[in-house]
Amino acid sequence: MIENSDEAALQEIRSDLGPVRSNTLLYQPKNFSARVEALDFIDFHIIGHIDALITQITPPDELLLLRNEADRIVQELGHINSNLFEELRAAIQTGTYKAKGFKSLIEECTDLELRPGGEQEIGYDNLDVFMNGLLPGPAIPTPVQTLEEGMVYYQKTPARIVFEIIEQIRFNGKDVFFDIGSGLGQVAMLVNLLAGIKVKGIEFEPAFCTYASEVAGTLNLPDVEFMNTDAREADYSNGTVFFMYTPFKGTMLLQVLDRLKQESLRREITVITYGPCTPEVALQGWLFPASSVDGSIYKLAVFTSEMI
Repeated sequence: MIENSDEAALQEIRSDLGPVRSNTLLYQPKNFSARVEALDFIDFHIIGHIDALITQITPPDELLLLRNEADRIVQELGHINSNLFEELRAAIQTGTYKAKGFKSLIEECTDLELRPGGEQEIGYDNLDVFMNGLLPGPAIPTPVQTLEEGMVYYQKTPARIVFEIIEQIRFNGKDVFFDIGSGLGQVAMLVNLLAGIKVKGIEFEPAFCTYASEVAGTLNLPDVEFMNTDAREADYSNGTVFFMYTPFKGTMLLQVLDRLKQESLRREITVITYGPCTPEVALQGWLFPASSVDGSIYKLAVFTSEMI
């Protein structure tokens, strides 16, 4: 016999599951952010609650039925996401989504919220979840290269930062964007899709470089190239915009900045930074901030080699 306290627990689970079960908006393919929130809620508040009670309620028959229903909803919503990503990747491969069209797609599927003027703590959101599903590759590789002194362990740039770059930089068709320390390649591919320009990624770790090249190839992005080389030795001769999410520090950072300074003697360039490298870059006498730089490390900073 189910006790009153057990019945109350079951009723709470029924009340939690009911609105999710009846929410038809979750089954609209492009309503991605709502599905992410629902999946998180089911996982932590419903399935987690059920699993905690499974050995306490006797008999557990209804609890098991509720668990099966929760699992079924998770599978259905996950299947919708998988189909959505498959369709969008196919569209990208054929060139359907470019520049403004790609940005409109993202805005339609996610709750994209840009705050280019304000301080932001490092963190990831539903936009990152979406990009992880849209731009997948083979299994994420294990690094094989030993980092040298000054090199920083890879950390993915939050996707919203790439969208802020697109908002702040007036790219033209002749621009060539370099992501210095490109990791798994997401920044490079997103800039290409959003701005329609040539992009090059510089990456010291060969396993990361191979991974990124395979994903770009699968998506048919011919204007995205990844080069497995030391950033101090890379060929920057055709670059106009350079991005760094603090891939290195100390002497190595200064050496790479010196390389970019040499390029700035030949043409005007733009340097974009995010993370702890920004204060050091702001000290470079040959770079001028395009907007106020207040020392905030998790705020996008843009510099140009000529005073605006």
